[in-house]
Amino acid sequence: MSLMKAIRSSEIGSYLFCKRAWWYARNGEKSDNQTRMSAGTEMHEKHGRQVMAAGLTRTLAIIIMLIALVMLVSYCTVQIL
Repeated sequence: MSLMKAIRSSEIGSYLFCKRAWWYARNGEKSDNQTRMSAGTEMHEKHGRQVMAAGLTRTLAIIIMLIALVMLVSYCTVQIL
């Protein structure tokens, strides 16, 4: 009787993402598609940097908008007095 390896919850996510990559990792083998896998990893890293830059840009825009709002309120207050 062969012993079955336990499947971890993280492996389920890996399997759902890519069945072949899960199989390779599970059996300790390297994929023949190393070039495409490297390109995919690079693409994901680039996308991650773009998402981070977009988040920082949004935060900066909110800060600038709040500063402009404070300046507008200050200006209006001075004009009323």
